[in-house]
Amino acid sequence: MTFSALGDSAVVVALGTAIDKEVLARVRALTALLEPDRPAGIVDIVPAYATVTVFYEPGRLAAGARPYDYVCRFITERARSLDAEAKKKPATAPRLVEIPVCYGGELGPDLELVAQHCGFGAAEVAKRHAAGDYLVHAIGFAPGFPYLGGLPDELHTPRRDTPRVSVPAGSVGIGGAQTGVYPLSTPGGWQLIGRTPLPLFRLGEREPALLRVGDRVKFRAITAEEFAAWK
Repeated sequence: MTFSALGDSAVVVALGTAIDKEVLARVRALTALLEPDRPAGIVDIVPAYATVTVFYEPGRLAAGARPYDYVCRFITERARSLDAEAKKKPATAPRLVEIPVCYGGELGPDLELVAQHCGFGAAEVAKRHAAGDYLVHAIGFAPGFPYLGGLPDELHTPRRDTPRVSVPAGSVGIGGAQTGVYPLSTPGGWQLIGRTPLPLFRLGEREPALLRVGDRVKFRAITAEEFAAWK
């Protein structure tokens, strides 16, 4: 476990270097230890990949210590039972979320390009992508955007040389060794292979993002007619 400053109002705790299930289990365990009854001034705790970032407001922390040192000490004290916590069944069990996807055509304009890169047909790309068992390693870039690990090796495809100015909400893309879904219309450089009609971010909801770090995701192929009829 190593610490580093992120500007003057956050501490990044690194728990490993690999993007895998074991490291993510430790990330989730540390997050669970830090969240309850956190001191005034600790404003957010963000798990992602192999790190946990603790954001704080320096002026609201206890006086008498440098804010960075105070937060590092808080993390260290809470992390004493990290190994035991990581071996326990999480208090919040990972959810399995199914996401319907219509692959190819206007909704997946890069599917053929991905197929050419991978060396097999577009239908096979869609089949293998939908058959994957994915894990949410991070939420970021845009509100609710899930970075999913578990993409089959044979589907790894570099990002576009030139990002699009606007990617439609719901677009499912491949970026290197990861896949993900654009919850909002934003710029983006991933290869777009399909689109889901399922909203991944709803402003105004108590939990606006559909997915959380640690959730499992399964994609389900649907037809263009099913996509158009989705409500």
